[in-house]
Amino acid sequence: MDLKQLRNRIDGIDAQLIDLLNNRMELALQTRKLKKETTDPVREGEVLKAVGKRSQRLVDPKFSEKVFKEIITESKRLQDNTQKLAGFQGEHGAYSEMAIRNYDEKLIPIPCNTFEEVFEGVESGQLDLGIVPVENSLGGSVDQVNDLLIETNLKIIGEIDLPIHHCLLATPQTDYRDIKSVYSHPQALSQCRGFISRNKLEARQYYDTAGAARMVAKEQPKGGAAIGSRLCAEIYDLEVLKENIEDLGSNTTRFVVISKTPIESGQIGNKCSLAFSTLHKPGALFGVIKLFYEAKVNLTRIESRPIPKDPGKFAFLVDFEGSTSDQKVSELLIKVKEETAMLKLLGCYKVKA
Repeated sequence: MDLKQLRNRIDGIDAQLIDLLNNRMELALQTRKLKKETTDPVREGEVLKAVGKRSQRLVDPKFSEKVFKEIITESKRLQDNTQKLAGFQGEHGAYSEMAIRNYDEKLIPIPCNTFEEVFEGVESGQLDLGIVPVENSLGGSVDQVNDLLIETNLKIIGEIDLPIHHCLLATPQTDYRDIKSVYSHPQALSQCRGFISRNKLEARQYYDTAGAARMVAKEQPKGGAAIGSRLCAEIYDLEVLKENIEDLGSNTTRFVVISKTPIESGQIGNKCSLAFSTLHKPGALFGVIKLFYEAKVNLTRIESRPIPKDPGKFAFLVDFEGSTSDQKVSELLIKVKEETAMLKLLGCYKVKA
């Protein structure tokens, strides 16, 4: 192994160290939600003692302790800040993280493994907010998220419509002509089918677009590249070889912001979402929709979802233009409640494009 190869390996380890430090700080911010004070001398002592025991070979225990004292100090500094945590499903660089940045740059994005983990984090107070996709202009509804909106007591307090633009990403040393395969989420691969076919590339499915980018950066598979966001390139030090490689330019995902508490009445926006189930009688759904028509309230979405806890029955998700601060809407909801077996106002909020 020559000097250049050794330095490349060192650079890779340095990148992993920074990644791990970021992960540690994210977890530290979440622990702050669960404890009364930032400083915990007992816990700090346990950490430093464990570090000393684990210091082996070339790493001197005193050096390790010095490094970790600095890490703990920085961790406490971050914990003392009042920045809010926003959970999203996926790895850093996911389009959901881009939606968070679009909604509020001051939010701290916290990656979660599943949509359930996002909802549970918000419900427990470990996360201040969650940002989740509800529908895509090409792929349709995200059923799992819509089901969770119906089942939980969380409120929608915001919406972001995010244009989705895919990029071909590779490590800086990769020659474009050497690329033979691309890794990404099945939906992203499907949305870039034409580009993949024209360039005679092999599509390889991965659990997540950002996860694929992270893998390519870390493992550097021979002849491999990833399809993901431009944000992935920034985070994982990848090169954007080609932008906007999606087959259709109208690809947009609608994200909603979820919270334990609804928007204050004085800040309510211009759109509402609700879930309801109909009474067991002929024409029940038509009767509810007719109320919106008579009130001249514009519906922007309606779809049905099976109720998991009540087999054979369905709930309807409805979005409409308006606000509960409008007397017309308030009166409409009273009438809708009389015509439904269950009515749940998911939230009134502002749309941010």
